[in-house]
Amino acid sequence: MKTSIATVSISGELPEKLEAIARAGFDGVEIFENDFLAFDGSPADVGRMVRDHGLEITLFQPFRDFEGMPETLRSRTFDRAERKFDIMQELGTDLVLVCSNVSPVSLGGVDRAAADFHELGERAARHGLRVGYEALAWGRHINDHRDAWEIVRRADHPNIGLILDSFHTLSRKIDINSIRSIPKDKIFIVQLADAPLIDMDLLYWSRHFRNMPGEGDLPVSTFTAAIAETGYDGYFSLEIFNDQFRGGQARSIAADGHRSLIYLGDQVHRGPNAKSLTVPPMPARAKVQGIGFVEFSADEKDAADLVGILETLGFRKVAAHRTKKVGLYAQGDIRLIVNTEEKGFANASFAVHGTSAYAMALVVDDAKQALARAVALGAERFEQPVADGEVQIPAIRGVGGGLIYLIDDGSDLGRFSEIDFVPIPVEETDVASTHLMHVDHIAQTVAYDEMLTWLLFYTSIFETRKTPMVDIIDPSGVVRSQVVESADGALRITLNGAENRRTLAGHFIAEKFGSGVQHLAFHTNDIFATSEGLQKNGFKPLVISPNYYGDVEARFGLDPDLTEQLKAHNILYDRDDHGEYFQLYSTTYGEGFFFEIVERRGYKGYGAPNAIFRIAALKKALRPEGMPKVES
Repeated sequence: MKTSIATVSISGELPEKLEAIARAGFDGVEIFENDFLAFDGSPADVGRMVRDHGLEITLFQPFRDFEGMPETLRSRTFDRAERKFDIMQELGTDLVLVCSNVSPVSLGGVDRAAADFHELGERAARHGLRVGYEALAWGRHINDHRDAWEIVRRADHPNIGLILDSFHTLSRKIDINSIRSIPKDKIFIVQLADAPLIDMDLLYWSRHFRNMPGEGDLPVSTFTAAIAETGYDGYFSLEIFNDQFRGGQARSIAADGHRSLIYLGDQVHRGPNAKSLTVPPMPARAKVQGIGFVEFSADEKDAADLVGILETLGFRKVAAHRTKKVGLYAQGDIRLIVNTEEKGFANASFAVHGTSAYAMALVVDDAKQALARAVALGAERFEQPVADGEVQIPAIRGVGGGLIYLIDDGSDLGRFSEIDFVPIPVEETDVASTHLMHVDHIAQTVAYDEMLTWLLFYTSIFETRKTPMVDIIDPSGVVRSQVVESADGALRITLNGAENRRTLAGHFIAEKFGSGVQHLAFHTNDIFATSEGLQKNGFKPLVISPNYYGDVEARFGLDPDLTEQLKAHNILYDRDDHGEYFQLYSTTYGEGFFFEIVERRGYKGYGAPNAIFRIAALKKALRPEGMPKVES
């Protein structure tokens, strides 16, 4: 699979774009005309820059408003084409994109357009060049790739071919089966883009909301599979118009783009009819079986405060690391690690972010295979020395530079706690049982412009799906929330994108100097029994406004006795078509971290309608911005 990306897809000046594209691993690059025109060097200079980066110029674009012009303007279009051909030869590329005409003066007619393209093919041939025709979804006369193909077919010239663009086909819901009958040698290049499903003007949708394959809602993999079935073996190129990407970091956007193409190729390659699509060999997406542990970094003082909170939640210390200042706390199937080492990655994380849940371990079907897939998709592998006899757990870097460890039950990785830790006899204490069973979900807060990056990261590496985006209303703004989850619920990660620092999520990012885990949610089968145990342990629940409970009773028609019970325990309630949901929160620890306890009775969501009430209550507990932290 040969990969390419248009320079318009990422931010920066042309040299910066080319460096980012090459670093990401692309084979080629489309030169968008505006990027060339804004550059001070000659076409030959641009060509040399591209080749010095080990890239090929796959396409020069766009050439607009060509076919079907009235006779008074027709000759001028060919003059413009000749100028484009001169630039292409200096650049060192042989393919130009001609998009379907949108001019109000253009004339319709397939035969008229075919005649124009035949003549253009004759002129291109004299320069050793090719012309690709693309149907814009908003073209005046041609807005369907089937009509564009008919024009190319009737033009009947070896230097005239078709350019297929997933957005233009899928946005208009055009039947992709027609692609399978197009001869592969007449498809000159394939452009790919995804997009969220939004009901708006096609041109505006295209110019502002495209994203990488796998980041949106269009069936790009089905479109690509149809291309592959023709035997096409040319470039698959990204053409992304996105306001967010234009303001993002060129390197990270390019890296996302390359990951999206490799993941897309892998999806199609695993299908039944991918004749010509070859992709780097990699294992299938890793199946996640659960959360092995969550690890906190802290110093001695903060660790004492954190452990105090964990004890009120019913956790007990069950083991200590053989060689490190690391403790293991457990309850049900939940394992929490508190690391107070004064060297190594945990200490470095603490130095930057303070006490935080900087690492998590995912239990997968095969850790070695999961690591291989992650690395093949551009994830950064992490290793640090371990003492003799200790388990080297494979890991990759995740959100905020934190760690994702990969463990399985088929090797010593599944026994790391027995190998690396010494059990501590659990003494009888006054700690009451709180009936916590497993990690329900992990909530990671990121800057909004990182959301698509991490959605693609999780869904491409692990066997997960993403849910529709939800707006979480904060009294100081809106936070965008989207969930990555496995079908059986073994892995649930909520990604919350902050757009300003006045929201609780934005405050967390600003004060923690980066994205990370903002809260952990634990599952119980009896929220009221859990609450009673918490009270005995001295747990401080988040106090919910009493006004909430009258409203929730009216909305759901709750029995007044249940409402009073919810109110007495500060428990939030929600319901969907599948069942009921109960939520109980801690107050904030540090700069916005907190714990959540949930009971699901068939419920599939995450309590989004309650978020505004939870956030308002949590923000009351935060110190006023700019005030110093009060030492206890």
